[in-house]
Amino acid sequence: MDVKELVETLHFACTAEFWRMAIFWTLSLIFSYLQLFAQSLFTQKPIPPRKTATPTTTGTRIPVCIITGATSGLGAAAAYALSREGFYVVLAGRSSHMLLKAMDDIRAQNKDALLKAFEVDLLSFQSIVKFKGSLQQWLLDSNLHSSVQLLINNAGILATSCRLTAEGYDQMMGTNYIGAFCLTQILLPLMENSPVPARIVNVTSFTHRSG
Repeated sequence: MDVKELVETLHFACTAEFWRMAIFWTLSLIFSYLQLFAQSLFTQKPIPPRKTATPTTTGTRIPVCIITGATSGLGAAAAYALSREGFYVVLAGRSSHMLLKAMDDIRAQNKDALLKAFEVDLLSFQSIVKFKGSLQQWLLDSNLHSSVQLLINNAGILATSCRLTAEGYDQMMGTNYIGAFCLTQILLPLMENSPVPARIVNVTSFTHRSG
């Protein structure tokens, strides 16, 4: 971090908007955890059946899940959990090093995990389009059904200053909203081609409650 970035960060930390967001975010987080705790006391969720591969004439039907921002946090936890349920988990992220580390961490806990990693930058439309082409080719080469059963839009950033993408959009909007929207739109044909109902999960922040 250079001096200019440090000054911008300190300036942002001193604004009323930052403290309002910090206070309301913390209260929202505590409230949400209390809700989850209360629900866990009075409800019992059934354990979903483990998925199995079904060979077909159009490719092996192993359920495929794509997770953006899968190298840490919620994305990494979801990748591990879904690998335990028999999904072929596609990890999408910007860093090849972190993607390889995430896969190693999952395999250390689940040696039977089916994993594939792709470098994808949600700030770049070109990267998103390239990802779809690479994904389709991988499905074909792996003899998997040409479809996706689950897309988890998890990637997100918190920017302290305004920076623009190559297409001229704010980076935080580009990553958290525009990139996720474009990725979803471009993958819709693969999800509509699924032999079972597909699902899209959008991970958001508690900070929307303080808007």
